Amino acid sequence: MRKITSVGIVVIVVISLLAGCQIREEETYNKYSDSFFDTFDTIVQVVGYTETEEQFNSYVEKMKSRFQQLHKLYDIYNNYEGINNVKTINDNAGVKPVKVDKEIVDLIVFAKDWYSRTGGRTNIAMGSVLRIWHDYRQEGEYDPENAELPPMDELIAASKYTDIDNVIVDVEKSTVYLADKNMRLDVGSVAKGYAVEVVAKEIMEEGFTSGIISAGGNVRVLDKPLDGVRERWGIGIQNPNKSIISDEGNILETIFINNASVVTSGDYQRYYVIDGKPIHHLIDPKTLMPGDYYRAVTVVAEDSGVADFLSTAVFLMPYEESRNLVNSFDGVEAIWVMEDGTVEVTDGMKKIMKSHGATGAKAE
Repeated sequence: MRKITSVGIVVIVVISLLAGCQIREEETYNKYSDSFFDTFDTIVQVVGYTETEEQFNSYVEKMKSRFQQLHKLYDIYNNYEGINNVKTINDNAGVKPVKVDKEIVDLIVFAKDWYSRTGGRTNIAMGSVLRIWHDYRQEGEYDPENAELPPMDELIAASKYTDIDNVIVDVEKSTVYLADKNMRLDVGSVAKGYAVEVVAKEIMEEGFTSGIISAGGNVRVLDKPLDGVRERWGIGIQNPNKSIISDEGNILETIFINNASVVTSGDYQRYYVIDGKPIHHLIDPKTLMPGDYYRAVTVVAEDSGVADFLSTAVFLMPYEESRNLVNSFDGVEAIWVMEDGTVEVTDGMKKIMKSHGATGAKAE
């Protein structure tokens, strides 16, 4: 299967087991974990507490099935028999409205709303530009010695077809129409986080309430861990200057949360190299080039779709503008890792950071 989004497969936010914290399982709950790697071009990890392993496996199978369904709906590269997906919408640009499932309508309405709230830094109508970058990145990965940047005149020409107002949604009829035949949707900046939130809410209604769902750099934490020791989950934030696989000390910070999402956007997730310089996949709609303000930005918000959308928008803004945007939303916190390695955090983030005294333990 070809890649569904431009989001990298590297897991940049990892589940921290908190060295030195002895897990004492409650009498009726046990801890289990599982993973699968066939949706959204990333590994999905699930950790949680249930009464039996059979119960946990049942929840995981339901989550996997739902992720697979959403993967197909949000795919921009592949057709599936009997399914109208985002690719179907793109294929019918300038031709006709396409009747789609509610999950697609809801995603696009969500993305248009947050586009307005964030000043247009994250735009799902950027597909014509992002497709050019995708093709050059693939060629660069396949043939590194001849890797090139896309010509700016080609990018500018494609950027004429990125007006989100030309994405016309009829909620009652459940249709989406691209009014410009040259435009394309690319939902990679939000689809994975949005899908995580959909799955999290649905599985909680099914009864799985103590766990973590981690899809690449998108982490959704459910209620508290049922180990009899902790009130909050500890989530490790990847240091962008360290390898997640081999380097010691690759955790930049640990934060403690319940019922919230953690999403990171960084310049080290998906890239190709030109003359020794990594060229990453997060494209600024103003410059049409990769954003160069930070190494990484981590956003904490209750909703995983919001955290995913904002992490891209915040990454593509100068610091003062970026911080002001985060501060304008209740319940949203952020960590910025600057180009020189220095770290900035919101005041609310400090309250949940290990380095500022936060823990996951029960209050005395």
